[in-house]
Amino acid sequence: MTLTVAVQMDHIATLQIAGDTTFALILEAQRRGHRLMHYTPDRLALSDSKVTAQAEPVQVADVVGKHFSLGEAEHLDLATCDVVLLRQDPPFDMAYITTTHLLERIHPKTLVVNDPAEVRNAPEKLFVLDFPDLTPETLITRDAGIIRDFRNEFGDIILKPLYGNGGAAVFRLRADDENFSALLELFQENFREPFVVQRYLPAVRQGDKRIILIDGEAVGAINRIPAEGDARSNMHVGGKAVATEMSDRDLEICAAIGPELKRRGLLLAGIDVIGDYLTEINVTSPTGIREVQRFGGADLAALFWDAVEGKVVG
Repeated sequence: MTLTVAVQMDHIATLQIAGDTTFALILEAQRRGHRLMHYTPDRLALSDSKVTAQAEPVQVADVVGKHFSLGEAEHLDLATCDVVLLRQDPPFDMAYITTTHLLERIHPKTLVVNDPAEVRNAPEKLFVLDFPDLTPETLITRDAGIIRDFRNEFGDIILKPLYGNGGAAVFRLRADDENFSALLELFQENFREPFVVQRYLPAVRQGDKRIILIDGEAVGAINRIPAEGDARSNMHVGGKAVATEMSDRDLEICAAIGPELKRRGLLLAGIDVIGDYLTEINVTSPTGIREVQRFGGADLAALFWDAVEGKVVG
């Protein structure tokens, strides 16, 4: 089977390939002989009811500094593709949301992964709250008084932007932190949306586990240990990936959310688990599959394409 696959992504020149999931997916698709087209979100267009992109044929190699070559750009009607991978990184802003509206016009005749309407309707820090029995105490608001009451109740809290990513602007605020008021003012000046306020989980010092699910099934995990003196485990900000196993509680969480991921067409998802709690469900451009394989886990890129090919043929 040879598929035509268009990848909507940040420019391939910007990737750090050693840990990049999008690159791993492209590499495996190339290994299988699929025709690959590369374009960035700004090259997407809608005209005469057609969704198109200025896209370039792409070839990849797992060689740092020489990891890609692009052919001559062409005006590609995305409806003629078999698969479109929606893989640009957040921020999950109106530009991102607009691309989901455009890609929704070609899905499911052209399989868009993940389903663009469901990506739009599942903001990662809100979607997780559909499962209150699995999550720590969480508040979504920009009301300073309500946030103060929450801190008074739980003492040690995390404050972060609702649509942030990569650990940016994530703060731990202890009960006696004198920066609390100033930080709230800073958030209110810089973010129009509500904020996420969450009870701090001390178990984060033992790691923030990233579990990958493909079509609703848990297929691999890594643990991310925060750097000394930092409450954030994101590898973008110094977190360290280490090998891990999925616990009974991890599997219980995956069993609870997996059917909903599958129902929504969220084929590739990455969830974050701290201790016994689910903290995020990542569906925009979830990462971690290269790290899983590096630490002896399954070849998740191969499992992903097995699932995609099954849906296209089916």
